[in-house]
Amino acid sequence: MKALAIALWICLAAAQPAELVTVQLIDDRFVPDKLAFKSGVLYQLRLENNGKEMHEFTAAEFFKAIEVKNPQVLEQGLPEVLLHPGDKKDLYFIARQPGHYPLSCADHDWDGMVGEIEVQ
Repeated sequence: MKALAIALWICLAAAQPAELVTVQLIDDRFVPDKLAFKSGVLYQLRLENNGKEMHEFTAAEFFKAIEVKNPQVLEQGLPEVLLHPGDKKDLYFIARQPGHYPLSCADHDWDGMVGEIEVQ
């Protein structure tokens, strides 16, 4: 059943190409730190850790408001993506619920590594 769901998703993804959005995680900041997505659109969120430390893309409320197409990229079922220095990971999703959601690096939010996500 899971293989069928993946095959169906691949066919749908081919029919509707994902919109690419890239975010760099650089020591103590996200670039850009304000993200905007439209509800119902398939996105490919490319996360690139260009810093010297491990970083997380942590957004618990945002992850509740989207349909993640490749949940294996999430850190052990947590509402975050973990990236070691030099890592690049793609998160495929469709935003479902409009709103404003906080973004942080769980290890560096105290140092200002925060941002905002808006779903329209």
